[in-house]
Amino acid sequence: MLVKKYMKLNTKKVEVLEGYLFILPALILLFLFVIWPMASAISYSFTDFYLLKPNGREFIGFKNYIRIFSDPQIRKSFLNTVRFVVCVVPIQLIAALLLALILNKSFKGNGFFRVAYFSPNVLSLVVVSILWTSLLNPTSGLINALLLKVGISAQPFLTSSKQAMNSIVGISAYSGCGYQMLIFLAGLKNIDGSMYEAATIDGAGKIRQLFAITIPALRAIMVYQMITIIIQAFKLIVQPMVMTGGGPDYSTMTILQFIYEEGFRHRYIGYAMSVTVLFTIFLVIVSLIIRRIVPDEK
Repeated sequence: MLVKKYMKLNTKKVEVLEGYLFILPALILLFLFVIWPMASAISYSFTDFYLLKPNGREFIGFKNYIRIFSDPQIRKSFLNTVRFVVCVVPIQLIAALLLALILNKSFKGNGFFRVAYFSPNVLSLVVVSILWTSLLNPTSGLINALLLKVGISAQPFLTSSKQAMNSIVGISAYSGCGYQMLIFLAGLKNIDGSMYEAATIDGAGKIRQLFAITIPALRAIMVYQMITIIIQAFKLIVQPMVMTGGGPDYSTMTILQFIYEEGFRHRYIGYAMSVTVLFTIFLVIVSLIIRRIVPDEK
C-alpha cells in the first residue's frame, strides 16, 4: 500500500517536471525578449547612459523623468500621437464599415473591389509610404496634377505643417481599412436575413435597418476593431519617418519616432528609455480605461 502511494507521488512529480520542461523554452524566450529588455529599460531610465560611452553611465535618479515634463518636443510629439489616434480611429472604422456594407451586395466586379481595397494591407508600410510621398509631391505629384485639372490650386500636403498630419491620417486610414472591411464582411454574413425582411415589412428603411439591426449585430466586432485600431495607431512611426521625417516643424513627430531619434540618432539611451517607460504606463492606463468603458460580452 505504501509502495503504491509512493509510486503515485513520484508519478505526479514526474508529470509536473515534464510540464515545466515543456514550457521551459517558452519561459527562456519570455525572459530573454520581454522580461530582461523591460528590466534593462527601467534601469537605464535612471541613468545618463550615452550609447558611445556604455561604461561611463551613472545613476542620476529621476532627472530624466523630470526633464520629460519640461521638454516641449516631447509634449508636441505626444499631442501629435494623440491627435493621430483621435482622427484615424473613427475615420478608419467608418470607412471599413461603409466599404463592407457596399461590398456585401452582389454586383459585377465585387471580388475585384474586395481585393483592391485589401491589397494595401499586403504591401509593406514603407512601400505604401514611398508611393504616397510621390503621389503627394507638391510640384510633380499626381494628386496635385488632378486638382489643377479641376481648377483647384496645388496643395503643399506633406510639406505643410498644417496639412502633413492630416495627410498621414488619410493615408493610414486608407491603408488599414481593408483589413477591418473583411472582418465586417464576415460579421455581415452572419446576420440573419429574415430580420431585414421583417423590418422591411414593418416599413423600416435602409437607414433605420442599419441602426436598428446591422450596427447592434456588429457591436462585438466593432469593439474589437476599435481596440485594434487604437493599439496600431499609438504605434505610428513608419509613415511619418518615411514621408516627412517628423517634420515640417515637428508637426508629424510621434512618441515612438522621438524615442528612436533620441536613442539611436542622438544616442541618449537613458533619456529615451525614460520616455519609453512613461509611454508604456500611459498605454496600460488607456487599455484599462477601454476595458472599463467597454463591458465584456456576456
